[in-house]
Amino acid sequence: MNADPLLRVENLTVAFKSDGNLIPVVDGIAFSVPRGRTVGLVGESGSGKTMTAHAVMRLLPPSVKITTGRIAFEGIDLATAGEPEMQHIRGDRIGMIFQEPMTSLNPTMRVGDQIAEMLLLHRAMSRRAAEPQVIAMLRKVGIGSPELRSAQFPHELSGGLRQRVMIAMALICGPKLLIADEPTTALDVTIQAQILELLRSLRNALGLSILLITHDLGVIAELCDEVVVIYAGRVAEKGPVAQVLGQPRHPYTAGLLAASPRRSRRGAPLAAIPGLVPSPGERGVGCTFLRRCPRRLDRCATITPTLSATINGSAAACWNPVA
Repeated sequence: MNADPLLRVENLTVAFKSDGNLIPVVDGIAFSVPRGRTVGLVGESGSGKTMTAHAVMRLLPPSVKITTGRIAFEGIDLATAGEPEMQHIRGDRIGMIFQEPMTSLNPTMRVGDQIAEMLLLHRAMSRRAAEPQVIAMLRKVGIGSPELRSAQFPHELSGGLRQRVMIAMALICGPKLLIADEPTTALDVTIQAQILELLRSLRNALGLSILLITHDLGVIAELCDEVVVIYAGRVAEKGPVAQVLGQPRHPYTAGLLAASPRRSRRGAPLAAIPGLVPSPGERGVGCTFLRRCPRRLDRCATITPTLSATINGSAAACWNPVA
């Protein structure tokens, strides 16, 4: 068995141009996704987690560029791969589930035809030959009466069924890596649990690796083996889920856990981290969490902390970690 991670992101910086200057959105992020495992990227809105996922898929807007780093995937550096090569990789070797299926699916096409498009593109199959595989995949993702559902349009399906269609589309070509960007955000709690259980069962059955993007630590605890906590475009803490969530070392991770509704007493006010994530142009030198941190030291304002191993087996970028 190959012990190398399926995906390795090294010193990834993604930036956009403003008044002739390059402004980093993602700043030196590094992590890996082992084969057959699930790694979660977690952080508030504006932290850079979705931009990181889009960089892996090379789906960045024209004004946003990868300026440094490598994205190693099965011997290919996705950061420098040409667009024709990326077109072969996207949807074939790497699948992606987007945050809102209603805006990702084509409203004018039947869902079965949309899934079949992936086989027509990557396997050069005819639509007739693709149809049995589409029906089988719809059944595999838990959609009952797949022949009926295949002939329907996205607006005729519930939110949970649309998300299952997105999963079917992402997996129809048998990718090794699945990137799931907030796959449960728009769903109610019951359907969220079903989608998470589906992803877990598919990972185990198909030997998938999953990169999961979310703001919900409960989802991380439920599905992930490892977690990367991102704040203002940088990695604040990373490591095995049990260690990071059980004994957080970075004040930001501790603040996210304290603010989780799942950990609050019934009827008690929710804890909150004061302030907002600084925008890319306002991050400056030193620790980006400085203004919101209850444990800040003088050196935090002038020296950027680097990731260092902690006593619990994780790594945190903090000059004064939580004891």
